[in-house]
Amino acid sequence: MKAAVLQSEGVLTLTDIPAPAPVGDRSVLVRVGGVGVCGSDVLRFGRGKAYHYPLVLGHEFSAVVEEAPEGSRFRPGDRAAVFPLLPDPADPMTQIGEYAVGSGYDYYGSRRDGAMAEFLQVPEANLVPVARDVPLVHAAMVEPAAVALHAMLKFQLPAHATALVIGAGPIGALAAQWLRILGASEVYVADVDERKRAVMAGLGFPVIDASAGDTVDTVRELTGGRGVDCAVEASGLPATLVQAITAAAPLGQVTLLGDISGDLTLPRALVSSILRRELRVYGTWNSRITPAGRSEWDMVVHHLGRDLKVAPLISHTPSLEEAPAMFADMLERRTWYNKVVFAVADQAQAELIRPGVVGGAS
Repeated sequence: MKAAVLQSEGVLTLTDIPAPAPVGDRSVLVRVGGVGVCGSDVLRFGRGKAYHYPLVLGHEFSAVVEEAPEGSRFRPGDRAAVFPLLPDPADPMTQIGEYAVGSGYDYYGSRRDGAMAEFLQVPEANLVPVARDVPLVHAAMVEPAAVALHAMLKFQLPAHATALVIGAGPIGALAAQWLRILGASEVYVADVDERKRAVMAGLGFPVIDASAGDTVDTVRELTGGRGVDCAVEASGLPATLVQAITAAAPLGQVTLLGDISGDLTLPRALVSSILRRELRVYGTWNSRITPAGRSEWDMVVHHLGRDLKVAPLISHTPSLEEAPAMFADMLERRTWYNKVVFAVADQAQAELIRPGVVGGAS
């Protein structure tokens, strides 16, 4: 089968690899539908962050069932989003459903070969059903949407809550939508990128041009000097982390969603203000697929295409054959992109022909 294989740092080739072997309990053979590119994939590709070589990237993906074990709830042709984490059954965190904070889990696209291939074997428990009318490139967005939801569920939203999301990339855009769905009255979104701000404005969010002035000053003007009840750092920069903390109102909450790109020293006065304002600061990592049927992933699938919009976030839908060039362009910033989702299966490519399926260029 064909796969985009990371052979070494910066070297990605389309090549034939053996068919995948069964994985875990009740393994299901799936045809990869769409697979999204996470920022971590770009770092693995071109910044030496891969666990090993060769490696097939891809942990944000949808699939079509090819073969399922006897008695499975899935049938050939069924569509699903795939939870990429394979928990260690012996880990105490696994036993309470907190797979992502365990220490011995495996992971598609990072610790083991992932979804930038035609087929994959996945445990049945990792499949979340998706309706047949959901385009496969949209279903590939379930994983990042679940990561954003997991982070936003940290907040205890007060009545008539105001919120700020710093960073309008895909994760920040999904976080802002979840805040609105969960009941925030006003959600401001700040970014330096004009095109990303335009996407968020098109989704109905008030946007802040972070390149035109101090984001915190702007937020205070918009909130009568008070600040916001909930602040989200979704850029992964030390400076924006400080902004998120500073923008929070007394008794406010801050969630750190971006993976910080450098070291950070907090000024004594800022730490003192965290104490005096009695802020709550949350860390977040990955998402939860438990309990089955009532998980964050199930909630994403329910809202997808209704009040959770992913199409406007997708800027590129290349084929798997275009992966080497696409990754090189992303690494070197030779092209503007928001969310890149590879249309791997023939069905995924055919769906792109339908008007309005994807919100950007292919």
